Amino acid sequence: MTTVAGLETNTLVDGFFHVATWLLVVAGTTLAVRAWQQGRLAPPWRVHVGLLLAGWGAFNLVEGLIDHQLLGIHHVRDDLGGPLGWDLAFLASGVVLLAGGLALARGGAAPAGRPAPGSVGD
Repeated sequence: MTTVAGLETNTLVDGFFHVATWLLVVAGTTLAVRAWQQGRLAPPWRVHVGLLLAGWGAFNLVEGLIDHQLLGIHHVRDDLGGPLGWDLAFLASGVVLLAGGLALARGGAAPAGRPAPGSVGD
């Protein structure tokens, strides 16, 4: 979209999409914490936070590649003449979040037969 009205509409819809994804994150976290409190689920916090970060990074990568690069729907900064640097930095942040989150989640996994620190039974 190359008009101001089109950019405003695109930005608004993109904002709604991001609000919806954050609501899903809050709902998932709430359900996981409630299950954990009831003793039905006991993931170590490192695993929970790590997978949250990995999911955030994966979302940034998919959204950045598809919306920013392939479809060209919008860019991180549409107000600049050359937004590629901002788009690449956004993709790099997705890689960092994904890799760091997976490393954090793997580091919090319990060895076979032993509960992880912070899990039920500690």
